[in-house]
Amino acid sequence: MKDGFIKVAAATPEIHVADCVWNADNIISLCQEANEKGVQVIGFPELCLTGYTCSDLFLHNILLDSAKEQLLRIAEQTSDMDMLTIIGLPVQVGGTLYNCAAFLHKGKILGMIPKRNIPNYTEFYELRHFTEADDDTEEYLNWEGQEFCLDPNQIFCCEKMEDFAVSAEICEDLWVANPPSSELAQAGATIIFNLSASDEIIGKAAYRRDLVRIQSGRGLCGYVYCDAGQGESSTDLVFAAHNVIAENGTLMAQSPRFVTGLTISEIDVRRLNYERRRQNTFRESYVSRVWFDMELRHTELTRPIAQTPFVPSDKSDLAERCEEILTLQATGLATRIRHTHAKTAVVGLSGGLDSALALIVTVHAFDMLGRDRKDIIAVTMPCFGTTSRTKNNALTLAAAYGTTCKTIEIGASVTQHFIDIGHEMEDHSVTFENGQARERTQVLMDLANKTGGMVIGTGDLSELALGWATYNGDHMSMYGVNGSIPKTLVRYLTAYEAERAGGETGRVLRDVLATPVSPELLPPKDGEISQKTEELVGPYELHDFFLYYLLRFGMEPKKIFRMAQKAFDGVYDDATIKKWLTTFVRRFFIQQFKRSCLPDGPKVGTVTLSPRGDWRMPSDAVSALWMEQCENL
Repeated sequence: MKDGFIKVAAATPEIHVADCVWNADNIISLCQEANEKGVQVIGFPELCLTGYTCSDLFLHNILLDSAKEQLLRIAEQTSDMDMLTIIGLPVQVGGTLYNCAAFLHKGKILGMIPKRNIPNYTEFYELRHFTEADDDTEEYLNWEGQEFCLDPNQIFCCEKMEDFAVSAEICEDLWVANPPSSELAQAGATIIFNLSASDEIIGKAAYRRDLVRIQSGRGLCGYVYCDAGQGESSTDLVFAAHNVIAENGTLMAQSPRFVTGLTISEIDVRRLNYERRRQNTFRESYVSRVWFDMELRHTELTRPIAQTPFVPSDKSDLAERCEEILTLQATGLATRIRHTHAKTAVVGLSGGLDSALALIVTVHAFDMLGRDRKDIIAVTMPCFGTTSRTKNNALTLAAAYGTTCKTIEIGASVTQHFIDIGHEMEDHSVTFENGQARERTQVLMDLANKTGGMVIGTGDLSELALGWATYNGDHMSMYGVNGSIPKTLVRYLTAYEAERAGGETGRVLRDVLATPVSPELLPPKDGEISQKTEELVGPYELHDFFLYYLLRFGMEPKKIFRMAQKAFDGVYDDATIKKWLTTFVRRFFIQQFKRSCLPDGPKVGTVTLSPRGDWRMPSDAVSALWMEQCENL
């Protein structure tokens, strides 16, 4: 439960139809195994205590009495486990019979949720035996001194962490137009267990998995699907024990079919509630809240955590995603060019990654508009740190795309500027670096004025987060096409274009990809780049990881650190992660003033830093709370 991670399990026991003692033994065995693995909530399938396929045996008192007796035995034998346990069983109340999910904790029956009445969705074999509950169903029961409520509108909440709120729905939730779990999520449940007995037919597994994933996204919740399996009657149906765990539209884990046992992952309930607060559409409705006291335990993370969260994990989708992103960028730029009647687009081309991507986007925009690429003015401006490799790549790339290329040496003008302000040429301080960056921006702006055009910004999202840009230098443009593209994604987009374009264009783009990231503002050593960005501010793959989780989910440094430990295990040690996380947090706060006055640019992903859109932060915000966590890691 540390950092909001709740370890959950979907469990499918081996059962014998109508043999409650045998079934209870196997349920207890799986509870013991789950408890040893640190599981905090475990769910079992629909009617698993008796078997789902008992049919008319459900009407027999001997079976119902045995189910009740065995549930009490399970409660007693799991009383030393600090684990919320959800079990499916039939429950008799007077002359009615309910299909229920019983919630147990430390030997106590907390409550039961009966299967609901869903309008226009009725299965004959359900109604033959069971009464389906509605919103008015509320029965108070006493089983051998255990007092609890049977009510479909219940959420079970942890006293030590209100984000940790669990409820359950039985079987039909995925198959109806208005899933009851959506109402439970709206009412505050962050984890939904679906106790099910879904028979298996051809193609159903993939459909079921997608339904679970989509429903977790629709409800902004963790969704744990617990499926019946081996032991159910095969008279007419086969059950596959297909357990699935998803969180907010993402698959966390699923079991192989036709194998009983545990499927385990973690649900990040704090992340879910952050998303709900951010969307501001979850207004809690009335439900009964049942509180339980569970100790907060450290949870070992087993859920998948990608090193590059901005890049699709499924590489088969990568080309499609890259094409979509380039289209979004180019469409935004094309719209702005059309609106302003710009005659030219001016791009400062350094021979590095960001300016290469900016040129790629500009070329795509001009092609969309049916404009001559000669109206794209690619400007390379060699100065004190420029190497022959980057200069030649800039010139070659501009020519390969058929643009107008200009080389403007700025060394003399920068030197004169230093003389004017009394700066020594031997002093390679920030003034030496920024003087070159601002001179380049002045050249681009004035050239755009001269040709009736607009300057296309090259800076990316990662640089904006770190403030790794010269204020009113490369920080400024007339339209910034890369402003919502992080550095790790810039690489994939450039590689995609290299593969798509082929020929000389592809060759030079591949060399740009192989060139160390550098602003080239300090003199080279032996003709090679001396100023390597990632040696100064840290690896961009780490910074993009930090950026994603800080902005997208509002995570605190200690939680980001923990996730980075798992994601980069064997790549970076803890000291390295801590060092660059501390650097990121410090720079992110003190550099906000640069982001408060960004030029326009298209949003293409869920994380952006535009002061007019998704990120609004005062430039004077104090970082003390975040830095204290970093220092104490």
